[in-house]
Amino acid sequence: MPEKIRISLTCCDYDRTRALFDGRVGIEGCEVVAVPHEPEEAFHRAFKFQEYDVTELSLSSHTMVTSRGENHYVGVPAFVSRLFRHSSIYIRTDRGIGSPKDLKGKTIGTPEYQMTAALWVRGILEDEYGVKPEDVRWRNGGLEEAGREERAALKLPGNVDLKSIPHDRTLSDMLEKGEIDAVIAARAPSCYSRGAPHIDRLFPDYPAAEKAYYRNTGIFPIMHLIGVRRSIAERHPWLPVNVLKAFIKAKALCMHELSEIGHLFTTLPWPVAAYHDAVRSMGEDYWSYGFAANRKTLDALTRYSFAGGLSARRVQPEELFWPATLDLTKI
Repeated sequence: MPEKIRISLTCCDYDRTRALFDGRVGIEGCEVVAVPHEPEEAFHRAFKFQEYDVTELSLSSHTMVTSRGENHYVGVPAFVSRLFRHSSIYIRTDRGIGSPKDLKGKTIGTPEYQMTAALWVRGILEDEYGVKPEDVRWRNGGLEEAGREERAALKLPGNVDLKSIPHDRTLSDMLEKGEIDAVIAARAPSCYSRGAPHIDRLFPDYPAAEKAYYRNTGIFPIMHLIGVRRSIAERHPWLPVNVLKAFIKAKALCMHELSEIGHLFTTLPWPVAAYHDAVRSMGEDYWSYGFAANRKTLDALTRYSFAGGLSARRVQPEELFWPATLDLTKI
């Protein structure tokens, strides 16, 4: 039997990836050393230091560095993080912001301008509400910890007003003190979570707004994908497909557990009802992996990336992935 190759893997310990950490799913041909990390840490270590052979990646940053020919990873269409992002806009309620259009002329903070959550929000604001990136003053920096910086260098158009906040300040504190008007962030700022005065979501009933967005567009935004170090994929061209197959198997186990009514795998009273509601609203494979099923969503993100000045050129969605992962074997 051929000797297995030893590879390192990191991603968040989601329910849909857990089987890769607990050993129920392996990667064919590999001995895997799996280490769970929060997405922010995985991205930092991937884009700055390329520490892991297989890693969770920001789709926005992956698109940006691919456009520049500077990507050390090839993509695998296992979309381990997806999220509607209407929930990610937090505002001062004393600034006359009653609708998305009222964000024009305001100062908005975001931890990283290139982060996928912020890119989707900017695209949605422009497509759905006519608010362009240049209509806003942007400020980047740590949401809760001072000194956060962009994980990869930016080359934005001159009409985009982006400045870093002081390195001893945080966006949550500045929002609470009224020094900025809004925050776009993947995580809820602590000032919102503890109920600070004059802080709320732009869309308080964000599930309703997000369901309406899905009905109108058919898009379930992709946040993160899986990357394989380019150098190891070139040495072992079978590896990206085997990685994809492993993530597909892990997600299948997760979906089985979400739908199991006999005994609950999730610590909520009605998780199975929520699962079936998602299926009714979005279809059986609502959290789809693979390229073909997600081309429309990927096309929207690559368009936003180029139009907003993050990508040096318009990246075609196919370019984001190892070619063999675009068309898996069918039986």
